Amino acid sequence: MIKIENIAKNKLKNNELCIGVGLRQSRTVDIGKIMKTCGYDWLFIDMEHNSMDVDIVSQISVAAQDTGITPIVRVPDFAHHHATRVLDCGAQGIVFPHVDDAKTAKNLVSNCLYPPEGHRSMTGVLPQLNFEKYSIADVSEKINQDIIIVVMLESPQAIQNVDEIASVKGIDVLLIGTNDLCMEMGIPGQYDHEKVKSSYKKVIEACINNNITPGMGGVYTEDLMKEYIKMGMQFILSGSDLAFMMSGAKQRADYLKNLDRF
Repeated sequence: MIKIENIAKNKLKNNELCIGVGLRQSRTVDIGKIMKTCGYDWLFIDMEHNSMDVDIVSQISVAAQDTGITPIVRVPDFAHHHATRVLDCGAQGIVFPHVDDAKTAKNLVSNCLYPPEGHRSMTGVLPQLNFEKYSIADVSEKINQDIIIVVMLESPQAIQNVDEIASVKGIDVLLIGTNDLCMEMGIPGQYDHEKVKSSYKKVIEACINNNITPGMGGVYTEDLMKEYIKMGMQFILSGSDLAFMMSGAKQRADYLKNLDRF
């Protein structure tokens, strides 16, 4: 029997809060163990907004599996090889940015799943299976069950089409990219705007109706995070390594600079 441990997937199945941290600066494999110790469930390994290459992403992903934190990769665009290469090399989930309609979502899901659910190409032994050799039928079924597919909604068009997108079989999470959504709505940085709250409600409702998980990113003030989580948000991108490092470093520097030495 094939066994795969995917902490984030298990939390989604159990309807638990599932918190992740974005990786922008980290380039070494110990980051998974560090963030697991800090209490996170998944890594948001970002290939859209930084210079990470496939090799670094793969090494972090493989190391994260043995740590007990789920490696999820945001790919830079819709080209099928961006998703399949990192999946073949250790990622347990994929985030697709800027998905505006159900047709696009359906094609992206198909790229990630083995037949008959999709059209992903089969490779040899996989790191998710500790490089053990199993029957192709068993591997394809288990990997299809284990993967987390996340679609980002980052425009008014995506919010308008959310019911159709949410109904696409194979999607696990609809993740609102709040920063870009605000930009596209003409209300940059206004994360508590009524248009944003209305969008959140619409996405949460669509997720409930289709038995998938609503998620959010781009909202990092604690009061507003609390409000949206109480509203129903469950898959939470809570911040990034860069933001946390700068916040802690600045706090310490400010303390020392203002210290009364005498």
